[in-house]
Amino acid sequence: MEKLQIHTALQIARSRNDIFEAIVNPEKMSNYFIARGSGRMEEGNVVTWSFPEFPDSFPVKVKKVTAFEKVIFEWEGQEGSNLQVEISLEDRGNDHTLVRVTEGEMEADAKGIKWLAQNTEGWANFLACLKAYMEYDINLRKGGFDFMKK
Repeated sequence: MEKLQIHTALQIARSRNDIFEAIVNPEKMSNYFIARGSGRMEEGNVVTWSFPEFPDSFPVKVKKVTAFEKVIFEWEGQEGSNLQVEISLEDRGNDHTLVRVTEGEMEADAKGIKWLAQNTEGWANFLACLKAYMEYDINLRKGGFDFMKK
């Protein structure tokens, strides 16, 4: 049986350099995705991300960084499963960048299908929030997940 993998993408009207910096710099990332991060995403580092809607922090092991092109990291994308995430940036001309996110893999079983639904939603949200921040300086996540706090 084939394994499950997430693939999502969105074009953003900003340069690859600007988007890359918004992804690797926790101060910028806190304007659209995380509440805070412990450091820059640099190859070999383990950084910790905190989200406003979750009580826990999440360790993120940065596997590879290619400046202005790609960030690959590993995290516990599903409880008990370390998964690899690849964010790649493709120059589309005129200061437009195609941002692609791939995460996986999981078995095509009930646990995998639940992960696929939840994390696909999460990465689509990440891309929409990144676009709003980069193009309009809006933080779409601010207050958006307050209903999840316990």
